[in-house]
Amino acid sequence: MKEKNKKYEYIDLFSGCGGLALGMHCSGWKAIFAVEKNQDAFSTLSFNLNEKESHFVWPKWLPFQTYDINKLIVEYKKQLSALSGKITLVAGGPPCQGFSTAGQRNEKDIRNQLVESYIKFIDLVTPDSVFFENVRGFDQAFSKTSSKKKRKKYSTYVVEELKKRGYNVAFKMINFADYGVPQSRVRFILFASKTLKPSSFFDILEERRQGFLKEKGLLQSVSIKDAISDLEEINGTIQCPDCKTFRSGLYGSPKTQYQRYCRGKKRKGQVPDSHRFAKHRDDTKQRFKELIALNIPGKNISDLLDEKYGVKKNCFSVLNADLPSPTLTSNPDDHIHYLEPRTLTVREYARIQSFPDWFEIKGKYTTGGECRKNDVPRYTQIGNAIPPLFAEQAGLALIELLNNRE
Repeated sequence: MKEKNKKYEYIDLFSGCGGLALGMHCSGWKAIFAVEKNQDAFSTLSFNLNEKESHFVWPKWLPFQTYDINKLIVEYKKQLSALSGKITLVAGGPPCQGFSTAGQRNEKDIRNQLVESYIKFIDLVTPDSVFFENVRGFDQAFSKTSSKKKRKKYSTYVVEELKKRGYNVAFKMINFADYGVPQSRVRFILFASKTLKPSSFFDILEERRQGFLKEKGLLQSVSIKDAISDLEEINGTIQCPDCKTFRSGLYGSPKTQYQRYCRGKKRKGQVPDSHRFAKHRDDTKQRFKELIALNIPGKNISDLLDEKYGVKKNCFSVLNADLPSPTLTSNPDDHIHYLEPRTLTVREYARIQSFPDWFEIKGKYTTGGECRKNDVPRYTQIGNAIPPLFAEQAGLALIELLNNRE
């Protein structure tokens, strides 16, 4: 039997700002290293999980910096091959924008090719097990394509390639809202292993869910109001610490156990990290007030927005205070606050994604135009992340599965 305090080690691919890493850290794992290409996302990851928390082992042969996975494979092929047979787990999923049904769902999106890079990395390191996460659209074939061969689902490609390499594979669509996250966010979760029964991972994950949340004093279903009502603008504002021309909100009193869980030792009147309010024009605020007054929260009112105000958006809604949030994207303009005439702040995004308030987000807040193709500002970092509360449960399920094997 493995010791209870043993730290299992894994490699974190496409780590982003560290949602998966934070959850794995809380469940008792250590990361050998992380692969993340963007400097802002890596800065957030490094600050919180290397400087604040010692989550990374990090080998001496690999400088502590950002990496493109393809460049890493070429430049460190020998060192990665030397890890073959020594790695318990490779975790993470390639960027999802090309597969997402919330976006343009472009088969030719160059980021889709990173799925093949993922497989190349698995070939070099040959871990015992693989944990893979992506959007729901990853399990849907592209309907419009120039090649019949490419109409195959990307999920099918990954499953087939892993099976060729001797892995047993299971996957499932999971809604993170069922695991205490205040957000309806359905994701494709795959677990593959050479020595473990993958379906048992999903069994353990579901069986331990209630006990895990009860131990933390959390409910299985959390509404958006339960998650962020202590961050409302009515609690007061102050000059934003890192953007002097903006205003930041202040903490109100915690109203729910979920808020207490996220806040930790943060007190009323303190300034939350990344809680900067957008500077909306007066006519925009008036429009938001009118939409809130219609009292149709949670509905896509993009047609109404176009008809009444001449504003075109694919998706737009007033958030429903009594339900979990819809899936957050990298665009904060898709939804407005359930009560106040404004969009959400980055800190409210982080709360809805189950990040604790001590986790600080680095880099610029937003971006636009052509920069969207390369920039990963704070909203995007959080919007793309795996919720740490779910990742912690996944990490614990993996450890239980490994301990049962021993």
